[in-house]
Amino acid sequence: MEKKKGSFTLPGEAGYEELTLKLAERWGADVIRDSDGTELSEEITSAGYGIYSTICLIRDHNEWARAHRDQLQQTFLMTEPRTALGDELEIHLMEDFFAEQFEVNDSPEAFARWQVYDRTEDREVPRCFWHYEKESGTVVLKGARAFHDYTVSFLAYRVWEEISMYNHVTNNWEKEHLMPVDPIHEETREYLYGWLKEWCDSHPVTTVVRFTSLFYNFVWMWGSDEKKRNLFTDWGSYDFTVSPAMLAAFEAEYGYSLTAEDFINQGKFHVTHMPPSGRQLDYMAFVNRFVVDFGKRLVELVHSYGKKAYVFYDDSWVGLEPYHDHFKEFGFDGLIKCVFSGYEARLCAGVEVETHELRLHPYLFPVGLGGAPTFCEGGDPVRDAKEYWIRVRRALLREKIDRIGLGGYLHLVEEFPDFCSYMETVADDFRLIKSFHEEGGVYTLPIRAAVLHSWGKLRSWTLSGHFHETYMHDLIHINEALSGLPVSVEFINFEDVKAGCLEGVDVLINAGAAGSAWSGGMAWADSKVTGEISRWVYEGGVFLGVGEPSAAPGAAAYFRMAVVLGVDEDTGARVCHGRRTYELTESCGLIPAGASVRGRKGIFLTSADTEVLREEDGLPVITSHRFGSGTAFYLSSFQVTPENTRMLLNLMISGMGLELNQNYLTDSSDTECAWYPASGKLVVINNSGKEQETVICTPSGRRTVQTEPFGMTVLE
Repeated sequence: MEKKKGSFTLPGEAGYEELTLKLAERWGADVIRDSDGTELSEEITSAGYGIYSTICLIRDHNEWARAHRDQLQQTFLMTEPRTALGDELEIHLMEDFFAEQFEVNDSPEAFARWQVYDRTEDREVPRCFWHYEKESGTVVLKGARAFHDYTVSFLAYRVWEEISMYNHVTNNWEKEHLMPVDPIHEETREYLYGWLKEWCDSHPVTTVVRFTSLFYNFVWMWGSDEKKRNLFTDWGSYDFTVSPAMLAAFEAEYGYSLTAEDFINQGKFHVTHMPPSGRQLDYMAFVNRFVVDFGKRLVELVHSYGKKAYVFYDDSWVGLEPYHDHFKEFGFDGLIKCVFSGYEARLCAGVEVETHELRLHPYLFPVGLGGAPTFCEGGDPVRDAKEYWIRVRRALLREKIDRIGLGGYLHLVEEFPDFCSYMETVADDFRLIKSFHEEGGVYTLPIRAAVLHSWGKLRSWTLSGHFHETYMHDLIHINEALSGLPVSVEFINFEDVKAGCLEGVDVLINAGAAGSAWSGGMAWADSKVTGEISRWVYEGGVFLGVGEPSAAPGAAAYFRMAVVLGVDEDTGARVCHGRRTYELTESCGLIPAGASVRGRKGIFLTSADTEVLREEDGLPVITSHRFGSGTAFYLSSFQVTPENTRMLLNLMISGMGLELNQNYLTDSSDTECAWYPASGKLVVINNSGKEQETVICTPSGRRTVQTEPFGMTVLE
C-alpha cells in the first residue's frame, strides 16, 4: 500500500539538507519549518514543501531596544521581607534577583508606583518615611518598628527575554542576550509593524508565519541564589504585562488606579491557582483587548502577503488566550500547541481556528524536562516519545487534530536511528486516526460533563503550565483522565451556574484544594450557587467532588455542599465531636481492581444514607450519596492511572443510572477504543507495555481483540 503523506511539520536546518529532505520523505512531511536559532537554505525552501517561518516578534531587536530602553517590557518585583532591628532599615532592591534578567526602573513615572510595606501589619508605609539611594540601589526606611518585616515593591525592566534565557541554558545559545520590547508604546508598535512588513517582503517563500511572541511571556522570575533560581513561574499570570504606560492606559479607561500591591499580592503575584479578584479580571480584560487590537493588525498584514498566520500557544500567549471570547477576532489561521499529555491535545482541538497542530515531545533538544538527557549521552528519546505519544493518542481518538510535528534541531537525531523509525510509525498512526475523524464524528456516550472552577471556559483543559508543573493538583489528573473518555466535556465558572448553564449537564465535577481557583474558594459562599447546584442534583444531576469540593469557611459546614455530598471535612473545630460509623458497601464492579485513592484526614459522614465504597486507615475515601433523584460522589483525591480513569468513567455512568457494560467500551483498564460510525472503523489502543486481549461489546455482539504492547488495532 502506498505510504500516505501530509499533515506533518518537520524542523529543518541549513547545513543538513540531505538529512532534512530524507526525513521529510520518510516521515511524510508536507511542511518544513525553522526552529529558533536555525535557518533554512535555498535547497530546502525550493524542494516543494510548505515553509513555516518562526517570528519572535518582541525580541531580537537589540539595537532598537538599546536606543529606546524606556520601552522595554517590565514587571513589578518585591524584595524578600527584611526584619528591622531598630528604627532604621536598608533594603537593597536587587539582592534577591538575577541581575542579568532585571534592571531597576527608577524613572519618575515608575518610581511614583513603588511601595514599601510593613508585612507584619500588612499596611503600606507612607512615602515620608522612606527614600531611594540610586547609587547603592537601596531603599532606606526611617521610623521602622523593631522586629517588623518590610518589603519594597518596585518596577524593573526585563533586560533578558525569558525564552532567550532558557535557550542559553538548555540549548547552549551563545548569541547576545535578547531584550523584550513593549508594544504598549505607540513608537514600538510602529517599529514592529514596519519590521514585520520588511520581513514579509524578504521572505517570499514562507507560506505560514508562525508567531511565537505575541506579545507578553508567561511569568518566569529568576533569583540571584542558584539554589533557588526559579522564584516564580506561572503560565497564566499577567504580571509581565505591567508598565507605567499600561497602567496609565488602564486608569484612563476604567477610572481607577492599580497599585503595585494589586500585582504583588503579598508576594503571591497573580497566581492562576487562586481565584482572581475583580481588579485582576478588569486588568486581564484590558490587556486582552489591547493584544487583540494590535495582533489583529499584524495578522492582517501577514494575510496581505498571501501568507497564513499561526500562533504558538506556549511561551508568549498571555493576552491571546484561545478560549477568550475575543480570540477569533485575531483572524489566526491556525494554533500550534506543544504537548506532553492528552489534555493539551484537547485544549488545542477545541479552539476556533481552521488548523490545529501539535508539537510533539520530546523536542529535538540535547536535554528535556528538568535537564534530563534526551538527544545526548544517557538519553532515550524513543522511550520519551512513546510515553508522551501514548498519552496524546487517547485524546486524538476523541477530537480531530489537523497536523503534528516536531521542534528543535534536526541534526540531533542522526545518532538515534530508532527514534527516526518510531516517528515514522507515529506519523502514520496519526494520519490514520485523522482520516477517520474526517469521515465523520466519533461515537460518544450520552453523558455531558461540566468541570466547575473559578476560571471556567477561559482555562478549558488547563490549569497553568504542563502536567509536570501542576501534577500536585487533583484537577490536572481529572483533565487528563477526561481527555480520552467517550463523554462530552465543557468548563464553566460560578457565574455560569447562576445564569442557568446546568440545564442539559449530566455530571458536574468540582476538584481542588480549599481556597484554590479549582475548588472555587469564597464563590461557594454565594447561596445562589449552592442553591442552584443542590436543586440540579435533587432533580437528577450527578455531582462529583474531589479533594475539598465546595470548601469555604464561615458556615456550619466546611463543604458548602455537605448535605448533597453526604460528607464534610473537620479542619479542627470538630475534633471533640463524634463520628458516624459505617460498613463498606459493595461497589459491584464500579471500582476496578488496582484503582486507588489517597485518604484525607478529617473527612466524616454527614448522613446515614452515605455509602462508603472505599476507605483508607479508617477514613472514607470514596463515597456515594443519593440526594433526591440525583447522586453525589466524593473522592478524597484523584491521581490519573488507567484504573482510576476507568473508575471515573464508571462513576459517571453509574450516577446516571446506566449499566457499566456500555457498547464500545473495552473490558480492560489498560485498553480503550473509539467507534467511528461514518467510516465503520473501531480503533483499539493498548496503553500498557504488555500484549492485551480485550473484549468489546458492540450492537452486533462481542468482539475480542489482541493488541501488541502500546499498539493500535483497527477493526472493520
